[in-house]
Amino acid sequence: MKQIKPTFKAYLVVFLLSLTCQAKADNTPTANERWDSVEISLLTCGPGQEIWSLYGHTAIRVHDKYGEDIVVNYGIFSFRQKFFILRFVFGLTDYQMGITTYPEFIAEYRQEGRWVKQQVLNLTREDKFRIVEAIEKNYLPENREYRYNYFYDNCTTRARDMLIRNTNEKISYPESQEVKKSFRDMIHAYNSDHPWARLGNDLLLGLKADFNTTKDEQQFLPENLMSDFDNATLTTTDGKKIKLVGNTKYLLHAEDRDSRSGFPLSPSDCSIILLIITIAVCVFEWSRKKILWGYDALLLILDGIAGLILFAMVFSQHPTVSLNLQILLLCPLSLVFVTPVVKKLRRRQLHWYLTLFKYLIAIAVIGYAFQKYDEAVLILALILLGRIVSNEILITKHIGNTDKNE
Repeated sequence: MKQIKPTFKAYLVVFLLSLTCQAKADNTPTANERWDSVEISLLTCGPGQEIWSLYGHTAIRVHDKYGEDIVVNYGIFSFRQKFFILRFVFGLTDYQMGITTYPEFIAEYRQEGRWVKQQVLNLTREDKFRIVEAIEKNYLPENREYRYNYFYDNCTTRARDMLIRNTNEKISYPESQEVKKSFRDMIHAYNSDHPWARLGNDLLLGLKADFNTTKDEQQFLPENLMSDFDNATLTTTDGKKIKLVGNTKYLLHAEDRDSRSGFPLSPSDCSIILLIITIAVCVFEWSRKKILWGYDALLLILDGIAGLILFAMVFSQHPTVSLNLQILLLCPLSLVFVTPVVKKLRRRQLHWYLTLFKYLIAIAVIGYAFQKYDEAVLILALILLGRIVSNEILITKHIGNTDKNE
């Protein structure tokens, strides 16, 4: 999703393209000649290094061979919007449609070292006119803004809909023999080199992100739409079938760049370190026959804060985040009970919440069969479960009071 400033000049270009003036001189093209010279293409852009560009980008190019060349882009946003991060998390972010010149568009992607592929579409003169007319209408100030949703309404699906819905011919895709994919499976293919971004996605995405998706839903990713367009056919009014894409070429090739995350440790590395620390704490407690309750307080506080974030996602408008089984593990109740739990531990007693939390963690681990978690989350489940069991055994068998479960 690119952050490109729309230009009024570009809007005028689209407007002029929609005119069908008669020829005024011998060297002036007729209206039909002008529309025959127009190429409308789907532009697919490779992934970038910023979080918002990891999954690529899609735009529409309208090229009049008599001189005008513009790019229509549905991925305009600004971090300067008030509460941008919160609005994005809760599905309340508004994106805009904008237009820029082709040289400006391609220069930015060349600077970022990202590839750009063009697919020129086999469209009739009437289809081109309808698409350009729809773009002109969409660019009116009252129509530019839309409520962004990453999976269901983004820069790629908007570009697809602009092209598909303004084409008279029926567009069909070949039957796919591939195994069904979930939203989570598809984005994992793009964020494997960015483990912290992957962890963030996996934490926020809930059970619905692991459901199988339809072909239309899979087209939220630019490369998926590009592939589907490449194999699609148009059925004309007389029943003739032609390929949707006339020709394909790379406008830019990707440059080799370091794709590794800046932080040297992955989430799994950090969780393993935490596991080692937890084992060391437990060994120390067993050797000294004492409870380091401060460590339990820290774990519960951090767990509860993460749980609050997952609980807040229940109110998000993103349809794939509301039902998240990880909330059983990253539980907001841990913040509520941290004080009474610590009071009990200081008196060498167990609070009932630890027993409840143990079962919640076990259920969350079983839930992995239905909702995929990041590896670091599974290690964290082992840490919390092991910590509770260690406290139970140490207190009930060695150092506890008789009223251990009050």
